Amino acid sequence: MPTALSIRARMSLGLRRREIRMHGFIHRFGLPALICMMLLAGCGSGSGSSNSRPAVGGIGDQTVVEGQTLRLSIAVADADAEDRHSLNASSSDAAVARVAVDGMRLALTGIAPGTATISVTARDNSGADNAESLPATFMATVEAANARPTLGSIEDQTLAVGQRLSLSMAVADEDAEDTHVLSASSSDSAVAQASVDGATVRLSGIAPGMATISVTATDSSGADNAESQPAEFQVTVESASLWTPGVFQPAAQFEARCANPRPGIDPRTGAPYPDALGETLDENNWLRSWSNDLYLWYDEIEDRDPGQYDDPLAYFELLKTFARTRSGAPKDRFHFTYTTEEWRKLSGQGRSVGYGARFVLLRASPPRDVRIAYVEPNSPAARASLGRGARILSIDGFDVQSANAREAVDALNAGLYPSSEGETHEFSVQDLGSDEPRSVTLRATEIESDPVQHVQVLNTDSGPVGYMLFNAFIAPAERELIDAARDLEARNITDLVLDLRYNGGGYLDIASQLGFMVAGPSAAQGRVFETLRFNDKHRSRNPITGELLRPALFHATSIGLTVPSGRPLPSLNLPRVFVLTGPGTCSASESVINSLRGIDLEVIQIGATTCGKPYGFYATDNCGTTYFSIQFQGVNAKGFGDYPDGFSPANLPGVEGTELPGCAVADDFEHRLGDLQEARLQAALRYRADGDCPAPSGLAARPAQWSLGQPGLAIAEPPALLHGVKIPLPPHRRVDVH
Repeated sequence: MPTALSIRARMSLGLRRREIRMHGFIHRFGLPALICMMLLAGCGSGSGSSNSRPAVGGIGDQTVVEGQTLRLSIAVADADAEDRHSLNASSSDAAVARVAVDGMRLALTGIAPGTATISVTARDNSGADNAESLPATFMATVEAANARPTLGSIEDQTLAVGQRLSLSMAVADEDAEDTHVLSASSSDSAVAQASVDGATVRLSGIAPGMATISVTATDSSGADNAESQPAEFQVTVESASLWTPGVFQPAAQFEARCANPRPGIDPRTGAPYPDALGETLDENNWLRSWSNDLYLWYDEIEDRDPGQYDDPLAYFELLKTFARTRSGAPKDRFHFTYTTEEWRKLSGQGRSVGYGARFVLLRASPPRDVRIAYVEPNSPAARASLGRGARILSIDGFDVQSANAREAVDALNAGLYPSSEGETHEFSVQDLGSDEPRSVTLRATEIESDPVQHVQVLNTDSGPVGYMLFNAFIAPAERELIDAARDLEARNITDLVLDLRYNGGGYLDIASQLGFMVAGPSAAQGRVFETLRFNDKHRSRNPITGELLRPALFHATSIGLTVPSGRPLPSLNLPRVFVLTGPGTCSASESVINSLRGIDLEVIQIGATTCGKPYGFYATDNCGTTYFSIQFQGVNAKGFGDYPDGFSPANLPGVEGTELPGCAVADDFEHRLGDLQEARLQAALRYRADGDCPAPSGLAARPAQWSLGQPGLAIAEPPALLHGVKIPLPPHRRVDVH
């Protein structure tokens, strides 16, 4: 039987244990929770119950994505530490969110976007009336689930070793605001490699074989389903470029398959550009097949593997003959390109980027001599008061005469021939008649050429003589030539001095019009201007237009470039013409000379040997580059067209080209064009008066680029100035007069 002392000791121990439990409860749940539990349990209320009601710890509001399940651990407070507990939970809207109990955890699942109230209670194992806690509630917000992105299917691909191929990937995603990142991998990078550039997958053929390429797209949501299922396709890599020497596929098979297709609308047609995504090899294959079909000397092209060149322009430079003429000049000096946009502006509108000054390289290598030949009206050069004869001394601090480092020569070329609008370059110039240099800052802009200038009538003892400077057979020239001829016709000129010394060519149809206006209907009406001869694959039909090959007659009416078509042309009805020439007189300019000789109109040449281009081409666009490759030779009414070394005045010692009556006279930069004292014009008037020539001059007239062994680095003229252009109009723009 316990003594009073032992009873007191046990009571003290029980109180101590209860105190320890209370301290533990307060430490875990806080004093307010303890007070609340005591109130719920009666706390001496006289109910006689000794159980403490459990309490569910606070649960914060939750956000879940539809289809996602969150697992929440629930804390239960109970002063009766020996009690065990079970949970119960319910949702106010099971169509939005559902809740399930898993021991002392809740599984909250989002069903559909919306909100629902989740109620949670805890029950202890006492069996007492207050065994269940009061409900704890929280708000569940269900957000719409991320839509998994999907990739479009990709066809199997075939490429050659060394070939690169770009594939544009289409990603579909219902979440329009998402952005995407692609990733790509190859099952065998020793055969084919894959990389990503934005929305493009780039493939590279490494070695013959097959590889599987896997592509995925990951959206910006960060969700579990942010990554698409992989899109897979097979890549077959074949050896080399499938190039077989001497075997050519049709050019149309590769046409408009571009490494960088042009977006938008073609201003020439009003329709979208035809470009499709291809590769550099496609562009090279097109060049190879196109050249083999149409190049005049196709059998002189060395057939090179197009898969070995990663730049179509570099490959194009090799697709020509490298033979030389009797004079030592390259047989094909007329192989060049423009960007299609540049060519459209230059040929159709007479527009190009520059200062409006025509620079002439009297000597391209040290000691150099660079002059201004003429200036376009209202151009930056004109506004800077530059004019013919001005000598260029330095550009951006580099001495024109003597600079010979590569950097200096590149700077000189960049200054003389700017590539983009807005370029600014500092020039030191010495004007004609001045002993002092001056500095001029020129800003490149888009220049509109004025092809016909200085139209005037010179009064002489033997009658009025017409003079005009004609610089390019471009579209605006049609109206200007007609206006000039009409003016000269009204003033009853008896001779014409036609200054073509800087005319590199252009549209043959304008050359035909000019020839008719000089000769008049009695000599030219219904007569042959020129007949085109293509290579031996195309003897009967024009391979570009499909028309039967037949002689082109002199145009007697306007052709609709800048004057409504079908209007009768004025005519001067002259039996002869004096033509001022130089090495820049080329192509369509030479066609005027040759065609007039073909109908027995006397052509008297004053100046230097012409460039020698009885050939022409149809400007051909592919993938944003316009290519110029010799496709035909033009012959006159007598069947003559063999002047690859140009036309030369008869008194030139050791005549270089086809001989014409006239005088060899150097270009005179000490006088303005049209000035009676200008050497070539003066010689023409002298020859007209008494058939006599001054002593030959200007004997080193060939462009510097044609000569071999010149010391020092040379400045290079741009393509159209050096090579000349001789282009028929497309069939729908042609007006043949029978």
